[in-house]
Amino acid sequence: MLTLKRAFFSVVVVVLALFSGQWSGPAWGQGGELCVVFSGGRGDLSFNDMAAIGANRASSELGLSVNFVETASEADVLPSLRSLSRSGNCALVVSVGETQTEDVSAAALEFPNQKYLSIGNPIPDRANLQSVQFSEHVGSALVGALAALINNNVGGGGAGIVIGAEFPTLWRFECGFKWGVRWVDNGMKADFFDQATINKDTLLPSVYVGSFEDPAKGRSATEAQLAQGVSVVYQVAGQTGLGIIAAVADAARADGDEVGPPFAIGVDADQDWQNGGGIVVASMMKRVDLAVFDGAKAVVEGTFQTGIVNPPGGGVSVSNLDTLGDFLQLAVDAGQIKAGDRDKIAAQVKALRERFATEFATVDNLSQEISSGQVSIPFPETQDDINACRAKLDS
Repeated sequence: MLTLKRAFFSVVVVVLALFSGQWSGPAWGQGGELCVVFSGGRGDLSFNDMAAIGANRASSELGLSVNFVETASEADVLPSLRSLSRSGNCALVVSVGETQTEDVSAAALEFPNQKYLSIGNPIPDRANLQSVQFSEHVGSALVGALAALINNNVGGGGAGIVIGAEFPTLWRFECGFKWGVRWVDNGMKADFFDQATINKDTLLPSVYVGSFEDPAKGRSATEAQLAQGVSVVYQVAGQTGLGIIAAVADAARADGDEVGPPFAIGVDADQDWQNGGGIVVASMMKRVDLAVFDGAKAVVEGTFQTGIVNPPGGGVSVSNLDTLGDFLQLAVDAGQIKAGDRDKIAAQVKALRERFATEFATVDNLSQEISSGQVSIPFPETQDDINACRAKLDS
């Protein structure tokens, strides 16, 4: 964790543009900190680490001091938010993770002169808080289609998804992924979801394991899916996902091969390099790093927007070879891989992309159709919505 000298930062005047939702506050101010509260800690190679990347970029490019706070449990989150807000040192408090939604909403109400950025479930009704609405359903639909296409290519028995814990935001991962799999099952027709009956050719198990911080639970759930014959597993589970990917890697290499099947699909960050390459076939990137950096930059420039903000392109994308290099370097810097292994891993990832070039091209076409409005993906917001999605798409 970065240790920095704190200096007092006071907010002198706050003007809210009521109709635009724009916070017209002062510039960052001498000594003001960018304070980031994680759900759990660093080292998940996913959601938390992506937020840290964005904060460190803000430190480097905008000259900001950064204060990272790791939490041991959910009970630590609200006291941490309160302590930071009460100190007056934080020009912006960033709350990272769906489990913090109620806590950051409460803190924003308690400290109306503190600016907050929430990376989790959307919070529409706090005048001093910006919450970022990512299009997780779209990104998950793309990797769901990829999973089904690859499953068909390798003659696998299905595509599965393992999720950390159940929140409305995670419903969008679940429903989107299932939509993508069934889109392939139904001949890649845009209107299949509206039909009275749809084909459910691909085994599609899904499970919530109840934690984002327990790799053992991720491994156990994944092993159960692999035992059913699943050839691709989408991990949506933070640190728990490390166990998911490890279980897939062990199964893939049990016969001495360096690559799958089975394969994993990563989440949030570009995780294609993990376990030596050849195991994570792609990642659904949720650009938390850009959301954190953009939020900090807006405070610096005095253009901070409150309310729900939708990032360009929904803030999601499927990983590609262009993003791989940056994350390989981050892995080297973090001691996750040796510098001498970087080229070998990159070659493994590239070979996998070439092996499934047709499948990736099909997903690219789907992405363009979604962007143009030709195809729409279900967006569950309520329990009734996700129940309907499950009734329609589950095996």
